[in-house]
Amino acid sequence: MLKQIDITLSPVDAQKTDNYTEYASKILKISKNRISYIKLVKHSIDARQRDIKVQLRFVIVIDEPNYKPEKIIFEPKNVTNSKEVAIIGAGPAGLFAALRLIELRLKPIIFERGQDIHQRKRDIATMYKNNKININSNYCYGEGGAGTFSDGKLYTRSSKRGNVNRILELFYLHGANENILYEAHPHIGSDKLPKVIENIRNRIIEHGGIFHFNTQVVDIIIVNGKINGLKLNNGSIFKTTNLVLSSGHSAKDVYKMLASKNILLAAKDFAMGVRIENPQEIINKIQYHNYSKIELLPAAIYNIVQHVNGKGVYSFCMCPGGVIIPASTSDNEIVVNGMSASKRNSGFANAGFVCEIKNEDLTEFKKFGVFAGLEFQSHLEQLAFNNGGGGLIAPAQRIIDFIKKKKSYDLPKSSYIPGISSSEIHNWLPKFMSENISKALQMYGQREKDFINENAIMIGVESRTSSPIRIPRNRETFEHVEINGLYPCGEGAGYAGGIVSSAIDGMNVAESIAKKIKD
Repeated sequence: MLKQIDITLSPVDAQKTDNYTEYASKILKISKNRISYIKLVKHSIDARQRDIKVQLRFVIVIDEPNYKPEKIIFEPKNVTNSKEVAIIGAGPAGLFAALRLIELRLKPIIFERGQDIHQRKRDIATMYKNNKININSNYCYGEGGAGTFSDGKLYTRSSKRGNVNRILELFYLHGANENILYEAHPHIGSDKLPKVIENIRNRIIEHGGIFHFNTQVVDIIIVNGKINGLKLNNGSIFKTTNLVLSSGHSAKDVYKMLASKNILLAAKDFAMGVRIENPQEIINKIQYHNYSKIELLPAAIYNIVQHVNGKGVYSFCMCPGGVIIPASTSDNEIVVNGMSASKRNSGFANAGFVCEIKNEDLTEFKKFGVFAGLEFQSHLEQLAFNNGGGGLIAPAQRIIDFIKKKKSYDLPKSSYIPGISSSEIHNWLPKFMSENISKALQMYGQREKDFINENAIMIGVESRTSSPIRIPRNRETFEHVEINGLYPCGEGAGYAGGIVSSAIDGMNVAESIAKKIKD
């Protein structure tokens, strides 16, 4: 007999994992000897009240001593001699499209402008040493995409788009910790995710898929409205009739290349702002209400959503126990992001704090047409560079001073390794963004008074939360509305917002391609 039960425990009792069977037996009012199998399937912390509780959900099997749990199944085929499908970008959308393709007997050929994971890590180390960006191998470009070194959070609200659990299972099968299968907010960690990404790549290669790193697609060949091939940066031509375009949210040159071929693009709403940083100790005290056994709880997270002047202002990609990183992809721009290692123990908590941006906010950039948002994004990133300290040194300001519209004459310690420089962000951030962010912070600060403190700072700019461009596609077939064989996919195409939703989109696109080929 199989049952599912929920158990609520104190953080102290939740630590006693050896007692889980006994806890379950008491709830079920049976002898614990009758429990043949017990598995934790959901773990969350309820910190809404001062009396903090840990919520656990278990699957229990009773009176079946020979019970064998179902195994997670992944059955890739040898696709060495199968029909080829080209994929641009080895981020989560591209990688999970490739995983699904080898299940469906199709051969993925992945073109990635950046480096493989090992060279990418070396390039990032060199970036820190030289205080200079590598435009093709950085925190955005390279194997695994932007998500590889951006925390590895696997929480998503996109369950309507596909099977979230399947994505988590595939990450687990390729080396992620089993806890991602049951944590309410699953997280791999930027220190662990690179190995998982490497394992995924090796799996694809073992079954006949091919990767081309340091290989940029500079043109798409279209004949009579159909994909016919790709032109690569080494001058060679790759023939294909099916192309997964999953180049990520930072590949601005891809949008420009598509526009030069009169391929339909559409502007969409997006968000930009700053990244705010607090001591993690402060966030723990706020979220856990000064709980006496706070050491038993993980680094606390927060979520801020405010509405100011008809626009959403909200926290994004919150990284407990994390660090702020340089996420620029070109010279003369400053872009920041956040990440956390698996232990989340840096002592800092950071999150993007961004303001919704709509078409009516871009009056000065209307001359750029569909690229108005993209040009506004670049403008803000250049402003951050001009108001920073040179190289990768980022502009920063105490949140208290930002609200008061005064300069910070000194700054507290920050996790941002290249360094920060005091800047009057309130002056150079566009007025509507500055006012909306300031008001939203004040609104949240009234509720959580310790959040705005002397050690709370903002660093600019957080500008790559999503793409300002959408590449239109058919809702049913996932194919571009005008170009046969072109499949826009993932964040860069405007259809995802994170690792899991991008992975889901990649798998959906792969299935659509397989169906078309079969039909």
